[in-house]
Formats: sequence, C-alpha cells, structure tokens
Amino acid sequence: MKILFLGDIVGKPGRKAVAEILPQWKKEYEPDFVIANAENIAHGTGVTSQTIEEARQAGIDFFTTGDHWADKSEGMVLFEDKDMPIIRPANWPGDVAGSGYKVIEVGATQVAIINLLGQVFIKKKTSSPFHVLDQVLGELPKSVKIKIIDFQAEATSEKMALAWYIDGKVSAVLGTHTHVATADATILPSKTAFVSDVGMCGAVDSVIGVEKEGIIAEFKDQISRKHEISDGGEVRVNAMLMEIDNKSGNAKSIERLDTILKV
Repeated sequence: MKILFLGDIVGKPGRKAVAEILPQWKKEYEPDFVIANAENIAHGTGVTSQTIEEARQAGIDFFTTGDHWADKSEGMVLFEDKDMPIIRPANWPGDVAGSGYKVIEVGATQVAIINLLGQVFIKKKTSSPFHVLDQVLGELPKSVKIKIIDFQAEATSEKMALAWYIDGKVSAVLGTHTHVATADATILPSKTAFVSDVGMCGAVDSVIGVEKEGIIAEFKDQISRKHEISDGGEVRVNAMLMEIDNKSGNAKSIERLDTILKV
C-alpha cells in the first residue's frame, strides 16, 4: 500500500497549492490513501466545515490535527461526527469531542491512524504520548497491521524518542508542527518509517506560513499581535510518500515529495 502524507496545510495558500499539485501527484505516484495535517487549515488555526470539505474535494482522504484542533467553535461539529475522517490528539485531557485514532478501510486493508501531541515546549498540558500510545495500540484489533502516527511535537528529540520506542510496532511515525521539513526520513531497524517533521503546505514568503512582518516585530518588542496568513505568491508543499506491506505492516520505503508552486 502507498500512503501519501501532506504536512500542515496553512490557510488558503496551502489549500490552493494542495488542490493544484495533489491531482498531479496522485496520477504520478498512485497512492492508495492520502492523509493531511489540517491543524492550520482555516486561516492558520483550527478547522471549519468549509475548509475541510474544500480539502476533501481536492483529494485528501483523512485529516489529523494538533494543539489547535479546538480553536474554532464552528469546527467542533466535525469532531462530534463519528463518520467524519478527522481526529484530534489521543492524549488530549478531559472528556472532549472527537477521537484520537480511527481505523479506516482502504480497499480490503484496515489502516489505523493515530494522532498524538508532544509535551516538550508545547503550551497545552497533555498526558504522556508514550503511555497513551501504549493504551491505543492495546485497544486496536490484532487484524490491523498498518498503523500510521502523526506526532505533532516541537522537539525533534521527543519525536525521535517516540519513534525508537515504538519501532516495529507501528508502520510510521511522522512528525508535524514545526512547519519546517527535516532531512532525516528513514526506516528504523524494525521497519518503522520515521521523519522528524514532514513540513508544511504554506507560503514561502513567510515565517512558517505567517506574514513575516508581524512575527519579526514580536521578536523585537515582545508584544503579541494577531497572526495573519500570507496570501498568494509562492507556496511550499511538503509531503512524505510511503510504501507499506499490507500483511506485516512493515514500511518498505519512505521518500520526500517537495515542490514550490505559484498560486
């Protein structure tokens, strides 16, 4: 099975670029399933019904999120719908809407998609992703061999540690959140694919997808400002393409797909 995973989609520029490139990538690489992190899909923070539907029309099959999943009240209805192909971090505290993982039928194969949020340098207070992941894996039917983790975390060390900890028990650990693509894609000894950060689908002329002037000003005077999303121009699209054995769940390959488009 081929699975394509798109990095954090940041606002309208990211959505437009994905809608342009994804049909080409699907024709060229023929993925069986497309996943995207929708953490920032609605003007840079959270999700809405409209933005998720737009991304589904572009060809995305399933969505993961992160620390901003609940930022827009309008989007909360999506997580209350058990049939909606979207999840929030499994280690989020409290009795909240949504699920931290789902098992999806892809053809005749079951695929488990799990969302986790890191603890290092993250303002949200969550349960240990290590402990919660153990619980989730214990709940999954043994018939599910392919297991994909979106680990939204700030620290590369935390992402690497989780990948080594769970090597051989899941098919892939894909880091998200920093919006900066890393060059360490690999298959660990027990056949789990790993990358510290997939990257983003967002404006090039920006600071991780956000208009750079306001971010620079914040660093200079320490006064918070509303983060505006850069609109138009060149957009960077970062993704990972994986091939996974259906029977064993072992990763056979992982490669980076990157492009820059004018939207």
